[in-house]
Amino acid sequence: MAETVTSSASPYLRLIIWSLGWKTSDSDTWRSEVFEAASSNSILITNIKMEFTIEHTWDGIPVSHEPVTVSLKSGNAGLLMEVSAPFFNDPPAPLGEPGKPFSRLWDYEVVETFFLSDRTEQYLEVELCPHGQHLLLLLSGRRRVWKEKLPLEFEVTRMENKWEGKACLPWNYFPPCINKFNAFAIHGSGVERKFEALYPVPQHELQEGQKPDLQPHLYRWPCIIEKFEGAD
Repeated sequence: MAETVTSSASPYLRLIIWSLGWKTSDSDTWRSEVFEAASSNSILITNIKMEFTIEHTWDGIPVSHEPVTVSLKSGNAGLLMEVSAPFFNDPPAPLGEPGKPFSRLWDYEVVETFFLSDRTEQYLEVELCPHGQHLLLLLSGRRRVWKEKLPLEFEVTRMENKWEGKACLPWNYFPPCINKFNAFAIHGSGVERKFEALYPVPQHELQEGQKPDLQPHLYRWPCIIEKFEGAD
């Protein structure tokens, strides 16, 4: 039987989003349409629809299971993020309350997304867990946490071997000038710990003995967002 967990947060509409049609790979699609000019400041909203498939480990090895998919779609309250992933149940569930933020969630089974401005080096890190916990962090510079445990509207449906998550990321959570994105899936324990990446480290940049490090700036993520700017 599927289990459902929910939490909520107040929505905002604060950012301008603009993009051009883009196809990042054979398995990833991007479509955008301008559909509304809203508020007294005529903030331009763009209907963004993106779907990404995580098919490789952080160092470029193909995954051996059904890949994780991450979908992004703009809404009035925020950016809607949907996850569909295998459920490994490894490690066991965090001890925190489902539907609430949980520190160091990256030590558990999670799907993560990063929204980065390479101009300001600010980024939003989103971590979603199949057991219902979540962790959102705003960072200014690599690993320099600015805000953490931001509230989130998050719903999880968990089945025996699969889980699906839906989250609404409020527009005011995003730093200005975001233009880069990456997604990761993490599961397993000990030596069996797996780190999977939408955009892995290029093979020619790998060094002997290199360990996975999912934080921005280390890898050359593609510029997939033409314009994603904050509005005063």
